[in-house]
Amino acid sequence: MLSRTLVLKVSGWKPVERLIRSRLFRPFVRRFVPGESVAQAIQEAERLVSQGYYVSLDVLGENTKDRAQANAATQTFAEMLHAIAASPCSRPLAGKDSPIETTNISIKLTQCGLDLGDDFAEANYRSVVELAAESGNFVRVDMESSEYTERTVQMVERVFRDLPNTGTVLQSYLHRTPKDIEWTIGLKARVRLVKGAYLEPAEVAFQSKADVDEAYFEGSKALLERGVYPAFATHDGKLIERICAFAADQKIGKERFEFQMLFGIRRDLQEKLLKDGYNVRVYVPFGDSWYPYFSRRLAERPANIFFLLKSLLRR
Repeated sequence: MLSRTLVLKVSGWKPVERLIRSRLFRPFVRRFVPGESVAQAIQEAERLVSQGYYVSLDVLGENTKDRAQANAATQTFAEMLHAIAASPCSRPLAGKDSPIETTNISIKLTQCGLDLGDDFAEANYRSVVELAAESGNFVRVDMESSEYTERTVQMVERVFRDLPNTGTVLQSYLHRTPKDIEWTIGLKARVRLVKGAYLEPAEVAFQSKADVDEAYFEGSKALLERGVYPAFATHDGKLIERICAFAADQKIGKERFEFQMLFGIRRDLQEKLLKDGYNVRVYVPFGDSWYPYFSRRLAERPANIFFLLKSLLRR
């Protein structure tokens, strides 16, 4: 089986990137990234909402290098919010009596210019949340590598105290996360719990899958019992079973939390959870910076490479 490290290394070769970016592979890329424009993302959101899913739109890219790039990203966030408000994907799901927004957006603070200064990034971030509030929408701040964690939680708290239609993401593999979970519970902010995807040293993060999984489950229990509409973002079927069993045992209603999964990943599990009455939100990425994201999806599940090659041979 191909290793994750090898897949990422090979995907970094320019000839490989040019091949994957060619028209030949476009249908396979669309399995994970439905398009490059806001219009294409909205079209996919409308399709998913019509099937009963919630959606979060995310324009790919991070670490803007200058103010012009950061302002352009902020303008794209505004375009996303305007498009959602004008689309059927903003309407409540059929049969759901819930104040939770049907389609929201996810952003990164480094897209807003965090590397260029906290005040500058916060002004951009705050403007997006203010615009979202006008249409009753929600802005999720994705968590990035550990070097940004403290600055992210502090900035989210400052904006949340004025505009509570925002929340963030916590990573179970970080040693600090139990404290951050208590912070979100006390703040009454919504949080998405993930395992964590960045390469972090042992002094910062758990290194074994078993430790990360157990930390995830412990965090899930705290959020289910005392959090505000937590989101559990994982494709781990066994972990999902444990969360569902705990919620059922504690008589925590399915309407009080949601599962989140990436577009194109474990569609079978998405369908099963939806059929079983759980709230399921599909994270829909788009944009012209899709190649690094696509490479990570291949590396996470190398079997996708064989699926890609099989599709190619059929042509």
